[in-house]
Amino acid sequence: MRKLYTVCLSLALFCSIANAAKRFPMTASSIVPAARGRIEIDADKNGNVRVNMTVAHLANPENLTPPASVYVVWLQDRGGNPENQGQLRVDKKLTASFKTVTPSKNFDLFVTAERDASAKAPSGAEVLRATIQP
Repeated sequence: MRKLYTVCLSLALFCSIANAAKRFPMTASSIVPAARGRIEIDADKNGNVRVNMTVAHLANPENLTPPASVYVVWLQDRGGNPENQGQLRVDKKLTASFKTVTPSKNFDLFVTAERDASAKAPSGAEVLRATIQP
């Protein structure tokens, strides 16, 4: 009985480690040198990748040179075109968070300062970037 308990406990521990979130640091550009970002990914029950981005010390987009209106999060598959995932909103403490889900396994996630949140392609300055390769 003790052997069975040990095997079950070991299996449960292995499964929890295998399903643990993976972390990726984001690289900040020189226009936001104080910014620090991190991405955590894990799989959902359908096999998609859940993405959770957190950013600290990110300047308001209006304070950049040149000024912008919003930060936009982009996801780009290997060899594909960047796709607008939505707006990254900075709060009064200069922090922000963003969540999305993608079927992609290997991709770049980056943030640009844009004039329009519904931009179809990145045109503003890139402020943060991470390459995701689980």
